Amino acid sequence: MRIVFAGTPEFAVPCLRVAAQRGEVVAVYTQPDRPAGRGRALTPSPVKREALARGLEVRQPEHFKSAATRDALRALQPDLMVVVAYGLILPQAVLDIPQHGCWNVHASLLPRWRGAAPIQRAIEAGDAETGVCLMQMERGLDTGPVLLSRRTPIGADETAGQLHDRLAELGAQLLADGLGLLRAGLRPVPQPQPDEGVTYAHKLEKHEARLDWTRPARVLANKVRAFHPWPVAEAELAGERVRIHGAVALDEAHAAAPGTLLRAGREGVDVACGEGVLRIRTLQREGGRAISAADWLNARPDLRRT
Repeated sequence: MRIVFAGTPEFAVPCLRVAAQRGEVVAVYTQPDRPAGRGRALTPSPVKREALARGLEVRQPEHFKSAATRDALRALQPDLMVVVAYGLILPQAVLDIPQHGCWNVHASLLPRWRGAAPIQRAIEAGDAETGVCLMQMERGLDTGPVLLSRRTPIGADETAGQLHDRLAELGAQLLADGLGLLRAGLRPVPQPQPDEGVTYAHKLEKHEARLDWTRPARVLANKVRAFHPWPVAEAELAGERVRIHGAVALDEAHAAAPGTLLRAGREGVDVACGEGVLRIRTLQREGGRAISAADWLNARPDLRRT
């Protein structure tokens, strides 16, 4: 086969490795280099770095609106285009170019969590499981029929970063299954997504990271996990603003006002919530690094007997 791969972030790299195993990738499309870091130097995407390391041709158009960009893709004579977290909406004129259309690896069990942040939103919502889908792309946002899928439980303490890495590998395995079937002439049968159960995983916004102590502890614990490693939950705690990297919910009744520091010890810092208690285990002071609750208490002697 002649495969064109389109992807940008780290999540897409395992899928690129799978697609390129047999030397079938004729070109890799990825987002243009973007400024990053303190120096704001132009930085290639993880997919571009992987593609260059493999000696693959890299293309970085801003969009596919021009006929010239579409003609350049058509000239590759692709049998299939594999799209994984590319970051561009592909018009129908592009979806129609490959012989077998465009396949997308999506990190949720569609139709739940269509959109930009399915991993984080699944954890934030307290979902017990998630998965990956191999989808035949169409014009709508993650609305295409599902070709293959795999399910996996979400760990009770699993963060978005940890789940991201697991689903990236699971998505690569799913893509390998799909490509194997296609090579054998056994094209996966598209299954239309049901109309019921549709939810949208809207892009994460930094302002969402602020914790509201009036909310139930379980809701806040899920948010801490969902927003790690970015943007990282933050809150006002004992008179200072901190970022919270690790916390668990305690099913404990209390009569304290939300936000009250109930206890502080080596096991963690317990804060009263609208319902239950949030035990903070790892946190970060302004300008510092992530530290354990015990280390934070060493820096706050006024709280040691709380």
